[in-house]
Amino acid sequence: MSLPSTAAGAAIAIMIMALVTYLTRAGGVFVMSRLPIGPRVERFINAMAGSVLVAVITPMAVQGDWGARLALLATLAAMLTLQKPLPAIAAGIFTAALWRLVA
Repeated sequence: MSLPSTAAGAAIAIMIMALVTYLTRAGGVFVMSRLPIGPRVERFINAMAGSVLVAVITPMAVQGDWGARLALLATLAAMLTLQKPLPAIAAGIFTAALWRLVA
């Protein structure tokens, strides 16, 4: 299947992606509403969250520029210090932006 390289083709592609995203999220809610959340399922969910985070961060730390690496370090330091995610994310964004402005 191929879509034409027009505005209509782009709109169709966006609608298909939105539908797939919605079905994925709704399917997850549907499945989790049928599953009893015991200690084993809760451990699995917690482990998945951490593994997804590591899967996203590791390539950025290995292949990213120094702005990305410093942003990761700033985010880590702020999270360990403040124990609040929003200021930690802001510290990472600010660090990356500052490094890229200066470098």
